[in-house]
Amino acid sequence: MDEKSNLEDAKAREYFGEKKEEETLKLPTEDPGSSTGDPSPEGGQDQHPTRLYKRRWVIVLLFSCYSLSNSYQWIQYGIISNIFVKFYGVSSFTIDWMSMIYMLTYIPFIFPVTWLLDKKGLRVIALVATGLNCAGTWIKVASAQPNLFPVTFLGQFCCSFAQVFILGMPSRLASVWFGSGEVSTACSIGVFGNQLGIAIGFLVPPILVPNVDDLGELAHHIRIMFYITAGVATFLFILVIFIFQERPKLPPTKAQALARNIPPEEYSYLASFKRLLCNKPFILLIISYGLNVGCFYALSTLLNRMIIIHYEDQEVTAGRIGLTIVIAGMVGSLICGFWLDKTKTYKQTTFAVYFMSLVGMIIYAATLNLGHLWVVFITAGALGFFMTGYLPLGFEYAVELTYPESEGTSSGLLNCSAQVFGIIFTISQGRIIDDYGTLEGNIFLCVFLLIGTIMTAFIKSDLRRQNTNRETKQAENCDIPNRKVEGATVIREARF
Repeated sequence: MDEKSNLEDAKAREYFGEKKEEETLKLPTEDPGSSTGDPSPEGGQDQHPTRLYKRRWVIVLLFSCYSLSNSYQWIQYGIISNIFVKFYGVSSFTIDWMSMIYMLTYIPFIFPVTWLLDKKGLRVIALVATGLNCAGTWIKVASAQPNLFPVTFLGQFCCSFAQVFILGMPSRLASVWFGSGEVSTACSIGVFGNQLGIAIGFLVPPILVPNVDDLGELAHHIRIMFYITAGVATFLFILVIFIFQERPKLPPTKAQALARNIPPEEYSYLASFKRLLCNKPFILLIISYGLNVGCFYALSTLLNRMIIIHYEDQEVTAGRIGLTIVIAGMVGSLICGFWLDKTKTYKQTTFAVYFMSLVGMIIYAATLNLGHLWVVFITAGALGFFMTGYLPLGFEYAVELTYPESEGTSSGLLNCSAQVFGIIFTISQGRIIDDYGTLEGNIFLCVFLLIGTIMTAFIKSDLRRQNTNRETKQAENCDIPNRKVEGATVIREARF
């Protein structure tokens, strides 16, 4: 071995340390998917190999399905609130809490759940989520009697607890399984399931539970609805047990590969949480996201009440209007996801969608009482396209602003803000509607959407994840391979 090679070996050992001087990289014997790893300039294997697995689409679709099953139950009481008021003999405000319990439960439990996500991973969280959701649906099956409102509330509480294990998952799942050019699309698909569940929650309960006067017949219809929900939840729980996988063998991106290399003992959940709270752009996003999504929660919870005031005996129509809002939002979510993957214009897209949510809310408020349902359908659809389409934008923008912090923690804080504002807005708007009318209640929401739009304009766009992926690739392209020894063993000098 000549002196030049010895000198290069010494430099490599000095840089990497005695135990990390060589890294043996064996090429996989079979192709599990498409590879995103870049070969070294001299034909050696990448120091941080990455690979996309076809199984990632199965994982994200399964997640979307059990998220759907859970979010459907959030609105299944509220969209036919007048029927449940009659069946259980409780007040409208009490039935509003069947939706608000989803928001209230999230606030205290999100922090231990995000800690559990960081410690135990995606599979454990998925199992707990589907298990709790399944249990809640079967409890509700036993509650289809007029004197068993506490039982049905217990079942709804179980489902709301399951939601804590679901809402923060899309961005984490997208980062763990998907490449940098498709994370926004994957996150949109994850949120898509939640939105589709809400859409079904608007559509199906008014069809399955007609507004009849006989309580015995009404109990029969409610029980059928609960049985269908329980059957679907049980099937999805079984699928998660046998199919859902923690993470791919090889990471999908350079950023994810670097995140995997952080030793567990060097990660502190509390320290990460403190860093997030000191991140000023992220704090602005937390508040603005909460204002937008909180308005959506209030609008969805009180939709039946607002429609019935102006269009009597139109429970089914109220459900269809809610369906229109969410379906339009699902389209908006997917379009925004594709757009972000192509352009990476996070701030511009987020601000534009937020501003159009404000415009849509103003138009919806001004046209609700005109007496023309077709106008309400159009304005509600336009509002939903932007307001509901904003959901995945907030998740992905948060991950960009906070990388390399845990996606579960950043998403958890966003959702916590949304739940807090959702409760405040639902209670406040409900009181305003009762005392003054729907126009004043909707103007109340418009004011806070205006505040959120202004705050979004002041968020500094620091795309840390995109910058890390770009800089890592540039650094590896500039790496100088020291030499090749014995087949697939490569020593390379990394300049990160």
